[in-house]
Amino acid sequence: MNVCLLNDSFPPQIDGVANTVVNYGENLKKHGHNPLVVTPKCPGAEEDEKYDFPILRYPGIDVRDQVGYVAGYPFSPHVIQTLGENHVDIMHSHCPAASTVLARSMRKQLNTPIVMTYHTKFDIDIANAVKGKLIQTGAIKALVDNVTACDEVWVVSDGAGQNLKSLGYEGDYIVMENGVDVPKARLPEAAYMKMTEGYDLPQDLPIFLFVGRMMWYKGIRIIVDALAALRSQGIDFRMVFVGKGADMEEIQQYVSSLRLDNQVIFTGPIYDREELSAWYCRADLFLFPSSYDTNGLVVREAAACSLASVMIKGSCAAEGVTDRKNGYFIEENAASLAVLLTQISSNKEEMHRCGQAASDDLYISWEQAVAKAEERYQIVIDNYKSGKIRKHHRPQDEFFVFQGELMDMLAAARQNRIHLENKAMEWLERYF
Repeated sequence: MNVCLLNDSFPPQIDGVANTVVNYGENLKKHGHNPLVVTPKCPGAEEDEKYDFPILRYPGIDVRDQVGYVAGYPFSPHVIQTLGENHVDIMHSHCPAASTVLARSMRKQLNTPIVMTYHTKFDIDIANAVKGKLIQTGAIKALVDNVTACDEVWVVSDGAGQNLKSLGYEGDYIVMENGVDVPKARLPEAAYMKMTEGYDLPQDLPIFLFVGRMMWYKGIRIIVDALAALRSQGIDFRMVFVGKGADMEEIQQYVSSLRLDNQVIFTGPIYDREELSAWYCRADLFLFPSSYDTNGLVVREAAACSLASVMIKGSCAAEGVTDRKNGYFIEENAASLAVLLTQISSNKEEMHRCGQAASDDLYISWEQAVAKAEERYQIVIDNYKSGKIRKHHRPQDEFFVFQGELMDMLAAARQNRIHLENKAMEWLERYF
């Protein structure tokens, strides 16, 4: 199959969805298909050629400092022309914003179905980026309209689907889990000890770990307040935060205000997967009290290294996990986390037993996840060709098609003008 993967983020911009698109591309290629990634231009994207599949970039505005990603402009004549010249069997959008708009503008020309995966609770992202209630409502409606217009909707967890329904989506969805690109194995002790050396990590103390964006809505305040409660009881520990984010400075200041500097370590972001595995192997417990995340890939990454996680009871990350068997559940507050850590932090054997069960029960590789998606791609293509998919989206698409065609015409006119200007300059230089 020729699969067009669209997303608003891709390396060097690193987040969970960008990582998902990379793994879709790599595994589709490995399985004999032809993936093409379409994504906005991003500063530092000079290494696109290192991938085994082509990457087509369109204009974007770097607003990572404000909202954490590059905002793409989806009506690029170059992208529209390039896609139009290629045979595409299916388009798979991983973002309901610019990526899905671009897919909708091309669906008529390519005569190709669109699958959309809903990864993130976008209402939270929108609320963080936009303060006006009226604008938030309009943005959510546009997002839901985009999702509704797709030929099939996938979600990474049932909780993600419920969130999408709460925003006003009335259609069906299929749960299609993401995989993990951390190998299911613990590194040799000598290897992970060496890769994490240089930090104050006494072996007799419990080591807690968080990996992800340094944003308050990831449950980080719950972690820090619980650690302060442990410290007040005279319980010593080390807490390692791996990642970066817009709230990093505030979080560090808050840690200092609670006099936790000697027990809390900030490594910054770690992009090397082996080094990240080393931290999963070095830790005794992974703390992930987030109700924001729809899938919690880091929980599965931790499980790959036999590291158990602490999650909010009923959260998306906790789907498929059994309390005290292959993970730990708390209520969404610091007091609940503090009680749990007080109970188990001195019992490394118990934490490691639970971590081994997490490895046995929760791990799913990207090869398994993408293989399942491939099977579903073929069903969507067959349903599209046979007319089984209701074409409720066609009238709405016309606006996006018009925008794309307009930009194409303007680009052609501009190119012709430049061509005429060059000819005129040649004529002037020749005769004058």
